[in-house]
Amino acid sequence: MKISARNVIEGKVLEVHKGATTSHVRIDIGGAVITSSITNEAVDELGLKVGQTAYAVIKASDVMVGV
Repeated sequence: MKISARNVIEGKVLEVHKGATTSHVRIDIGGAVITSSITNEAVDELGLKVGQTAYAVIKASDVMVGV
């Protein structure tokens, strides 16, 4: 996989929760969890299943930090 995004984080799929049109995919990245909202169609095309390796790809012009 070649992509332009600089932030690619490997993890394991913890949960795929399908809604009417959108799924929430939770990925364990080694103690922290990233949740992504993607289409149900994307979940099906990627064949996402709990326990499999997946990558959180983060590309944004702004990253907010709070304390």
